[in-house]
Amino acid sequence: MLHVRISIAWVIAGISLSALGVLLLMGQPFTAKAQEPKRFQYKIVEVLPDTQTMQTKLNEFGAGGWELVAVSMGDMTEPRLIFKK
Repeated sequence: MLHVRISIAWVIAGISLSALGVLLLMGQPFTAKAQEPKRFQYKIVEVLPDTQTMQTKLNEFGAGGWELVAVSMGDMTEPRLIFKK
């Protein structure tokens, strides 16, 4: 009975080592691949300082996939909307 248990343990160890060997031969599937750095486009749009014009421009660029990232007031008369995509 003891010989059977030892034999089963050796069989399990052999299978485990064989599986590990196959994984090592196949390469390293668990390593993260290098990803390309993200690339963004930016667009700066000057708008009239009224709510309706700003809202229209925000909706227009948002529908085109642009995201508002900042608002710069420049000379305080014409806001600049800064978009990123």
